[in-house]
Amino acid sequence: MMIRLLVIFLLLGLSGCAHFRVNEPLPQYIVRDEPVRPDRADDLLVVLSFSGGGSRASALSYGVLQALAASRIEWNGRQRRLLDEVDIVFGVSGGSFTAAYFALFGDRIFTEFEPGFLRRDVDGTLVKRLFNPINWFRLATPYFNRSEMAEAYYDEILVTIQHSLK
Repeated sequence: MMIRLLVIFLLLGLSGCAHFRVNEPLPQYIVRDEPVRPDRADDLLVVLSFSGGGSRASALSYGVLQALAASRIEWNGRQRRLLDEVDIVFGVSGGSFTAAYFALFGDRIFTEFEPGFLRRDVDGTLVKRLFNPINWFRLATPYFNRSEMAEAYYDEILVTIQHSLK
């Protein structure tokens, strides 16, 4: 009897690792027709690359943006914030949240991102959802894993932020 239970738990555990869903293609891409800052210098290239590391990476990259906003430079006789000269921003994992928000909304990040995303206990909420018995059944299927659980929570956060902006 004990061996049967052990085999069942082993098979259930292994079935959760066997799923690799391919993301659906995006119906449309977000492309800006005009630059966020049309008066950027043509002869200065500023590229930001934010690393991963969960919410700590998001917070670090947000702090970098704050520091760049506070940093003044003179370029071709014009006083500017260094942040105003950013041409390209990208990130991975936790840093991608900050990179995407800044790329889409520019300076709005300084009023919306911290309360809407950084001040949330994202990691704690995801751990609670992982240990919620309701999710155990979903996690045992080949159609749902930790990534989908995190994706669903991030979607909830985005919807909440969008509703708070209206």
